[in-house]
Amino acid sequence: MAKKSLKARKSELSDTKRQLELLSTGVFETGTLPLFKEKLKQHQLSALQPHPLEVLQINMGYMCNQVCAHCHVDAGPDRKEYITKITMNACIKVMQSQAIQTVDLTGGAPEMHPDFRWFVEQIRSQTQVKEIIVRSNLTIILANKKYHDLPLFFAKHQVHVVSSLPFYKRNKTDRQRGSGVFDSSIKALEMLNTVGYGKPGTGLLLDLVYNPSGAFLPGDQAALEQDYKNALNTDFGLVFNQLFALTNLPISRFLDYLIASENYEEYMTNLVNAFNPTAAKNVMCTTTLSVSWDGYLYDCDFNQMLGLKVASKRNHISEFDAQVLQNREIQVSQHCYGCTAGSGSSCQGAIA
Repeated sequence: MAKKSLKARKSELSDTKRQLELLSTGVFETGTLPLFKEKLKQHQLSALQPHPLEVLQINMGYMCNQVCAHCHVDAGPDRKEYITKITMNACIKVMQSQAIQTVDLTGGAPEMHPDFRWFVEQIRSQTQVKEIIVRSNLTIILANKKYHDLPLFFAKHQVHVVSSLPFYKRNKTDRQRGSGVFDSSIKALEMLNTVGYGKPGTGLLLDLVYNPSGAFLPGDQAALEQDYKNALNTDFGLVFNQLFALTNLPISRFLDYLIASENYEEYMTNLVNAFNPTAAKNVMCTTTLSVSWDGYLYDCDFNQMLGLKVASKRNHISEFDAQVLQNREIQVSQHCYGCTAGSGSSCQGAIA
């Protein structure tokens, strides 16, 4: 696909159908890249099929106190979509009937949902779910005084906090997320450390997330983790458990950036060239089901942003059917190369 044509579509990238159309082709000026399904076949890998469901990932809504350049959700303060209590109760019924190990609450900023705390309390009191994850941008804790006690709430309910921190230096973080974000993030981490998060023996897990700031793949996760730990402890006396290095997938704002900077073709080529069959065998969509704010089911959070519902007639949480969903084929497109490049990428970091 010619760069001129890509640029011409830039103004339409907020439309998920246009994004999917853009991603569905492997044709570029310099040649043709294999479609993801064909790449699997080249490595004698069958179409992706679900394993027993372990993780229910629930998007609480798109409202967020930040507007991040790489955000695949296109979240921000002006977004009004949010999950209803009816849909949350439908999710709880699924948790009660299935052997769900982990509930992963995402956004936007999930803490901004008016019933966020109620939902966490209900999951803890009504289900056997072992782990509740909240994906926090950290700055929400300081955004308003009504959020200042979130660290105590998280600790009380043994919530696993996964926090995005683009880098351990101020300039890179603020460039990606906005002026002052780094300092606010450090203060929030201090508050989490104060109640025991990230400290040995407390059982309170605090993990950080790294996303590259440009059109390149993340470095080695273990090496990055050590760099983060050394820098944050030396400079601020902070501790955390693990670092997750995530590849930016070519959708939403990041896709917009790739096209505007004329990096889309090169980035996709790099993803394809870095395809790792071991990572492809362990992609998160095989054990995870993603629930959108309006209750529809997707194979992953990224498919959700592209409007690719599960390949099943029962595609809403209110009509959940474990057997039907278990027999589906997982929906894939060119963005899936992002999860299978190099060491692979998932919501829990590298997978190979």
